[in-house]
Amino acid sequence: MGSALIGIAVTGLNAAQGGLTTTGHNIANVNTQGYSRQQAVQATNFAEAGGAGYFGRGVNIETVTRAYEQFTAAQTWAASASANHWGAALAQLQSVDQLVADPDVGIPPALDRFFSSLHGVATNPSDPASRQSMLSQAQGLASRFRDLDEQMVKIQQGTDRQILGAVSSINTLAASIAAINDKIALSKVDGDHSPNDLLDQRDAMLHDLNGIVRASAVQQGDGAVNVFLGNGQALVVGTNAFKLGAAPDSLDPERISVGLQMQGGATVGFRASSLEGGKLGGLLAFRDGTLDAARNALGRVAIVFASAFNQQHRLGMDRSGQPGGDFFAAGLPRAVSTGTNAGTAQLSASVTNFSALTESDYRVLYDGTNWNVTRLSDSTVQTFGSMPATIDGVAISVASGSAAAGDTYLIKPTRDGAAGFAVLVTQADRIAAAAPIRTAVANGNAGSASISAGTVNGPTANANLMQPVTLTFSGPGAFNVSGIGTGNPGGVVYTAGATISYNGWSAQISGTPAAGDVFTISPNAGGTGDNRNILLLAGLQTSALVGGSATLGDTYGQLVSRVGNSTSDAELSAKAQARIRDEAESRQTSISGVNLDEEAANLLRYQQAYQAAGKLVTIANSMFDTLLNLRT
Repeated sequence: MGSALIGIAVTGLNAAQGGLTTTGHNIANVNTQGYSRQQAVQATNFAEAGGAGYFGRGVNIETVTRAYEQFTAAQTWAASASANHWGAALAQLQSVDQLVADPDVGIPPALDRFFSSLHGVATNPSDPASRQSMLSQAQGLASRFRDLDEQMVKIQQGTDRQILGAVSSINTLAASIAAINDKIALSKVDGDHSPNDLLDQRDAMLHDLNGIVRASAVQQGDGAVNVFLGNGQALVVGTNAFKLGAAPDSLDPERISVGLQMQGGATVGFRASSLEGGKLGGLLAFRDGTLDAARNALGRVAIVFASAFNQQHRLGMDRSGQPGGDFFAAGLPRAVSTGTNAGTAQLSASVTNFSALTESDYRVLYDGTNWNVTRLSDSTVQTFGSMPATIDGVAISVASGSAAAGDTYLIKPTRDGAAGFAVLVTQADRIAAAAPIRTAVANGNAGSASISAGTVNGPTANANLMQPVTLTFSGPGAFNVSGIGTGNPGGVVYTAGATISYNGWSAQISGTPAAGDVFTISPNAGGTGDNRNILLLAGLQTSALVGGSATLGDTYGQLVSRVGNSTSDAELSAKAQARIRDEAESRQTSISGVNLDEEAANLLRYQQAYQAAGKLVTIANSMFDTLLNLRT
């Protein structure tokens, strides 16, 4: 009987010791991130049959479990993925928002100063200082365009570096999860007991992984988990980890694409939209969405402004009597061939109608018969049987070679517009402030008719614009024309105030002319005080140049508004998702976290149980001694 009692006491001592060990382990890991509270599960030993019935044989510890709920853990991972997605996107959006909306760095202040300098030239066209001031402001505006684009490029480069870092972290975590899967599977060989600490470590890795990219875990029979990305790509299968890579995008080799790294080192890219969630998803969404759109919008403003200004400047005359040339340069459209094209064709693109430009890029696919052009901003597709073709003011043509079926190209009409913005006029005398023509009334005219100063018909100057033209009235109701290069028409009907147009100019004669009255339209030689063209250039500030409905200032304001709205939306989403994440983690902590008060109570409980089991050993030993004394 004594030996049975000692055996029972030993089981009690072991059970109490196991409880104390588990409690101590909990207390020691109270501040360990991702640790789940553990509990020693006790069970009664099988009873021993005797003549008076079944006598108990004590207690045993069946296993040590952890306080864990898979559903809550999965919710926490998903919440972490969403919170980190919006947090990463918000940090980048705020950089762009501060950049484009800064009153000292943005485009509107520089535009205002430039157009103000045009009014200075208009006030005194022959003043060299006013002209030099205009050139200085033009240089300042060009620098502003280039600097703003350069800052956006730096933001993109910084985003790409973060993407590379995220890919590296994903690969490290995937390898660690695969390695710990192996340890967990080996730990289950000797029984069904769970290696709780290893499971906690793996869950912490899965939590960290979801902070970078959304991923899900599927439990296997041997205790390992298979991990899949949001696009269905397997990242970890048992003890095998697949690596992600970052390589030039197949459609746009100038940007980094994330994909699956093959054994030979090549990377098969994923669609950026399929890698949602986590820091990586937020960075990709920002780069391919807001940042690209902002650069395109800025480039569009630069191209439209340069094109409209050049168009009008070419219709003027400088101080030396020469026609005006291009005043500004802007970055040209780019056509990029994908690295997988089988054909040799190279495409080119040019702007044919700056007012029709959009902020979108375009994908061109040759299917073997037709050219399919997709506007990427809204996925609108236009099909052309041959090249060249024009879409949204952009002419696309085959520059060289021949295309094969499946060849794909990316057209970026406005991406480099601001980066290539520059001032072409370097001498103040080359500013075409004057109109190229002047009108005159012959001194001997007997009638009361007068002629307007005349305007140039745009947008392209007529080759005969500088040819002198004479209008001679044969009577009050008709005139003859000479000098228009196609003969000398006579008997042209005269209507007072009606527009008369020849050789690319227009003028109006009003009043009553007399027979023999002469009016001339001739080159504006020596017109240094003429400000007609500079006034037209200054008027571009309030002209609806963009899409036929918006001014340059309006268009840039729309860019600022869009970026600001995106930033505001991201800020709200980041706050909401952070709160959801905190609540999910709080729920998980309430289930799995260590409560020191509870553990202190468990210490007392197991201590008392240990003391009681020890007392039972003492009593059993006393009974055994009593039996021995009886025999003596």
